[in-house]
Amino acid sequence: MILHRTIPAKRLLALLASVCMATAMGACSPNGDSQSQQQPSSQSSATADAGNVAIFAPTDSITISQQTPLSKWEKLVPEIVSSLKRTGVKSGDITVKTASNLDKQSQSVQDYVVNHINGTEHSSTKAKTTLVVAPVAEMPESDRQYGDYARHDITWNSDASDEDEQDYAQSAQRLVSALQLAQNEGMKVVLISNTLQGYAPDVYVPMTTAEQIGELQAKELVNKLELDKASSDAPKQIEVLLPYDAADGHDAKTDTSFAQNMFKGIWKVLEPYFKDGKAASPSETLTASTTKDDWRSVAFDSSKAEQIKSVLAERLDADKDDSHPVHLDGVISCNDYVAKNIADELDKLGYTGSSADINPSISISGIVDSITGKKDLKRQAVPDPAKTSSSNDDSDSDNKENAKWPIITGYGAYISSMPNIVNGKQWMTAMENRKALADDIAQTCVRLNTSGKLSKLGFIRSATVEGKKITTIHEETLAISADNLKKTLIEPGYISLADAGL
Repeated sequence: MILHRTIPAKRLLALLASVCMATAMGACSPNGDSQSQQQPSSQSSATADAGNVAIFAPTDSITISQQTPLSKWEKLVPEIVSSLKRTGVKSGDITVKTASNLDKQSQSVQDYVVNHINGTEHSSTKAKTTLVVAPVAEMPESDRQYGDYARHDITWNSDASDEDEQDYAQSAQRLVSALQLAQNEGMKVVLISNTLQGYAPDVYVPMTTAEQIGELQAKELVNKLELDKASSDAPKQIEVLLPYDAADGHDAKTDTSFAQNMFKGIWKVLEPYFKDGKAASPSETLTASTTKDDWRSVAFDSSKAEQIKSVLAERLDADKDDSHPVHLDGVISCNDYVAKNIADELDKLGYTGSSADINPSISISGIVDSITGKKDLKRQAVPDPAKTSSSNDDSDSDNKENAKWPIITGYGAYISSMPNIVNGKQWMTAMENRKALADDIAQTCVRLNTSGKLSKLGFIRSATVEGKKITTIHEETLAISADNLKKTLIEPGYISLADAGL
């Protein structure tokens, strides 16, 4: 197959300028599945100089489970649109397009840019246009369990011999050329989450990386279990369950980089405690000699819920003797889909209580009262979980102690996980600060279309992207547990009391 190279930006402009007047081009590619919508133009409060904003986002990914994380494109895009309107952009000047793959998205962006260039006589109008682009990334099923925003950088090999890789490279290069063309014509580009190989936008909106997700959960576990106060005489018992898509022979090229980076973040935090003997793994999948490259020792195929449960049962030797539970202090589940199945299996294996039991100052009734507004919740320092009895004459006491519920971490803020957060079965989850990001992106677009000055915006930072220092939008990831669920999710309107099982 001959790879049709993407036309460089300047040549593309010259070519299209000569033919576009004779060729009718739609708002989106006729062979794509992009959904395009221009907002109704009735808005009296919009200012006249806020410019145009075009949003290009992926369609929501579909997961094998029926559980849905709060980090979905179908949630973020409407919030950006609403924020744009509040910030002064006319409804008729906002365009939204979605696509299911990079090929269709690149066609859609190219069509918009060319149409906008040829349909706009004044350069000042072009300069008042910002493209907000979230590049479509191909993700393994296990990566989708973290939500739509988790960062997947887009790279390609222009000289690849594989036909699919050639097509992908062509699509990616088309998107980059279209964005560069837009910038050359005075338009601005805000890139969300996934970077593009060799491309530098005007503003970048970084989302949480796999390494950051792993590091966040490990830090939350360390703090909750007070590992700094643990000793080698009574190490905390920790398991890590790392989901990934195992190659099945038909797809030997399955990308495992997300899982690898996830473990890298986890082990960056936990390694010192394992080396000092303050932490151990009941299954011995993690030891003092484990390195960040040993991710496969804790990885498993998470394509089916029963596989998650069976892996945990095997780690705890439950198939050998379920009458003597294994003492377990904490489980890093990586995402809420895995966490839910771990909680179900622990319940089946006879583990009792909740993460709230590890902190006597917090009771389940106190958590519920706090969330429903009956009283404020005040936390005190977390004491060490009770140590396993060493008496050989009191096996019943040992079993009861060993069967105490461990700390379980997750990520994604699945609506279906909220009841488990409230009742303490899952200690914490996390998600992007979606509403704040929507407001930030809207303010950035208007500033780019008007004054161009971003430095006075409180959320503006800078970072190196593709070797170039770029302006970035920064919001902290939301770490969510029962004691702050009301403030972080219910009051801002992410979920309702009913979603939390109340």
